[in-house]
Amino acid sequence: MLNGIRIIELEGLGPGPFAAMLLADLGADVITIHRKGGGVTPGMPERSVLDRGKRSIALDLKDATDLSTAKELITTADALIEGFRPGVMEKLGLGPDICHALNPKLVYGRMTGWGQDSPLSKTAGHDLNYIALSGALWYAAQPETHPQTPATLVGDIGGGAMYLVTGLLAGLLNAQRTGQGTVVDAAIYDGSAHMMNLLMSMRQTGNLSETRGQSLLDGPHWSRTYRCADDGFVTVQCLEPKFYAEFLNILGLSQNPDLQEQFNSKLWPDQTKKLTDLFLSKPRDHWAALFHETNACVAPVLDPVEAQNHPMNTARQTWQTVDGTMQAAAAPRFSTMHWSAKHSPARGEHTQDILDELSDQNRSAPSSG
Repeated sequence: MLNGIRIIELEGLGPGPFAAMLLADLGADVITIHRKGGGVTPGMPERSVLDRGKRSIALDLKDATDLSTAKELITTADALIEGFRPGVMEKLGLGPDICHALNPKLVYGRMTGWGQDSPLSKTAGHDLNYIALSGALWYAAQPETHPQTPATLVGDIGGGAMYLVTGLLAGLLNAQRTGQGTVVDAAIYDGSAHMMNLLMSMRQTGNLSETRGQSLLDGPHWSRTYRCADDGFVTVQCLEPKFYAEFLNILGLSQNPDLQEQFNSKLWPDQTKKLTDLFLSKPRDHWAALFHETNACVAPVLDPVEAQNHPMNTARQTWQTVDGTMQAAAAPRFSTMHWSAKHSPARGEHTQDILDELSDQNRSAPSSG
């Protein structure tokens, strides 16, 4: 879908590389400028899944020749992704003003936690910090437990990378129409707050409480996870009355008077206790089989390896193993395109090829004289 679009990515952490991977998955030519002689980030592999489908050039942006090469690349690009703290790109001589002077149509994507201009813009932080201050972490646990989300998903990916990609795509469309580039200021703080607007719509009807455990989706017995006899877990979220009725019917509880009032919040603690005891009586896979292909909205909690081996994945082929590494395939999918697994380059693997391309372009460019 993005064939013919070129993205220049400056090596960074987390949401920036993820956004660039997503654009590469969609067919863009993503060239990552890796730090020349740089080491692998602690905890990350030499060839990261996040670099799949990209090309790599190794440059030292503090070196005048390499900086010139970076600028040449930017003149050929449709968009740029950087994830440094505010002011770093300007110090390198690659701020938006300079880049737009080189390439007026460039969509300049900036990925930060706190935004380019805020009281905390120069302050360090990570996923949990951003979503804590934005309010997005508040409903992320049952009331008796500490707020916690799956690592990186709400902040770095949901509130960060996805909003950066959305901004870049919108900027690219606008640049095609107007010939004018833009700067995309994607802050995880902003994006994670924006994602709460679905919950905030429930607040309009009084179904979102500031007290955890008393809102429509974080308090009821029919919207939570339950531990099973084998220490596995199942999820239950049968919001609609007809699905709740099917849930009770499958459990043989349709006539149980204690479970009839689905939306009476005063009864939720006792109703939760009843279901907690029930689910503890059998192992996870018993419940998974009992509710399989029903409309009761019950599903087992699988680890990624179990998910890869599940019949759902057999049908969708969402989880794949490429070069010995388990990873999720590109999403979304398109009726007119088929995605095939891409390999991750070594640092600087394509340096010479990219330099040769720039040299060829310079030779073929019309003379200004």
